[in-house]
Parts: sequence; structure tokens; C-alpha cells
Amino acid sequence: MPPRKEIDASADVPAFYGAELRYRREAAGLTLEQCSDGSFRGLSFLSQVERGERRMTMDLAKHVDGKLGTDGFFERRCEDVRKARMAGHAEYFADVAEMEEHADRIEEWAPMLIPGLLQTEEYARAVVRAGRPWLPPETVESQVAARIRRAEIWDQEAPRPAYWVILHESVIRRPLLEPGPMAAQLRHIVEIVQANQGVLQVLPETEVAYPLMMGEVRSMTFPDAPPLMYTEGVHSGQLIDYPPLVNEYRRSYDLLRATALSPRVSLAMIEAAAEDYENAVQQQE
Repeated sequence: MPPRKEIDASADVPAFYGAELRYRREAAGLTLEQCSDGSFRGLSFLSQVERGERRMTMDLAKHVDGKLGTDGFFERRCEDVRKARMAGHAEYFADVAEMEEHADRIEEWAPMLIPGLLQTEEYARAVVRAGRPWLPPETVESQVAARIRRAEIWDQEAPRPAYWVILHESVIRRPLLEPGPMAAQLRHIVEIVQANQGVLQVLPETEVAYPLMMGEVRSMTFPDAPPLMYTEGVHSGQLIDYPPLVNEYRRSYDLLRATALSPRVSLAMIEAAAEDYENAVQQQE
């Protein structure tokens, strides 16, 4: 069982919600295992909800209300927590955004776009506009601000999550921005990776067959909870916690990094590409 963690109920809505859940569960004399028994969620999931690290799902809220006799209290609060957690993120990504704050290791594979944790504001804005050009300007700015807030984990006091990212070379060679901003974006990647002792690899375009060819993948491990995988498509995402499937994804990720260029060569490639974009700016002047 994960060690008990004290909850600051004033931190945010989910923390308050989690603290209330723990208080009512203990007042009822139930353990985490007893409270989760009969639900579709495991003990670790309920523990993360109590610590304010995961959003309670509606099915679990109904189950807990039944177990604790709380007259629909947790079911009614589900919508409040959902809104607090989304904060500019797509609903399917809300759980991922909240959990990365508590991860001790994050590993990403980015075959088409620079990951959100490494994006500059200008790059994030271009991604949002390109993906959903019909969004009103205020929604675009809300989503951009949410992505930039996520990167605040690089400014937090230690321990920060260990970070490993693999980029496809096309992300560097086919710029989403004009040369000047693209150079700044690549310099930003190098700065973040080096400042956090992260590991970055580039999968060369010459590799035509490799693991995880079908899309973006992210792995998160935690000090007191099982690892998770997240995959994302165009307008949807899936959080995976089924252990055998998580292990399959992790094996594929290990093979992918074995296929990619070394961290030293990869960083040198990104720095050289940034210099090329900077030279292009000078030639235009």
C-alpha cells in the first residue's frame, strides 16, 4: 500500500475533494481496499484521488457515495473537479496534465510535433491554431496558457521529474514556424533538456520501420503508484493503466530509443538546425 501522504486541502478543488474523501472514508472506518472493493477501479486509483492527484470518475463517485452513505455528495462534485482540472486542456488530457506534476519520470515519443512540455508560446499557439482553426481567439489563448503552465514543472524546486524524449527528425526539418521563432524553439528544447539533466534523442528520417510508428506515446512513473501510458490521436487520447499493456508499450519504447541517435549526436543535430534557421534569418535581412 502506498505510504500515507498529508493533503493540503486548500491547494485546489481536487485536493479539497480528496481530503474530504479521506475524512469521510476514515470516519466510516473503511480502509482504501474496503472502500474500493466492488468498484471498477483499483486501490491505487482511489489513493491517488484522495491525494488530489487524479480526478474521480463518475462511476467511482457513485460507488463511493454508496459505500459511505454520502447521499450523492461525491457524484455532485465530479463536475466541479472536472472543470478545475481541465483549465484550458482538452477533457481527455486533463488527467495527464494533473498527473505529470506528481511523476518522478516522464518519457515521451513525439513523431509529428514538439511535445507540450518543450513548446515555446509561439509554437504552442501555432499548434492550437493549426489543429483547430475554428476556435475563437480567447479559447486559443486559454489553451496556449495551459500548455505554458505545464512547463512550470521545470522551474519547481527539486525533485523534478527525470525526463527522456525522442523526437522524429521531421519535427526539426519541417518547421511549423518561420525561421527566427523556429530557431528559438529549438534553442529552448536544448536549454530545457540540459538544465534538467534530461535525455533527448532524435530518430533519423532514414529509419523507415521502427516501433511505435502509429503515434504519440508518453510514459509516466510515480514514486507511490503504478506506471501509466498515454497515447493520443487527432482529437482523442487514452490513458492506459493495465499492467500487461503498459509493459508492452514500455518494451516498444525501449526498442525505439535503441533505434534513435545517441543523446550527444541528437543535441548536436538540434543545435545545428537552430543555427541553420538563424542563418536563414540573416540572409533575409
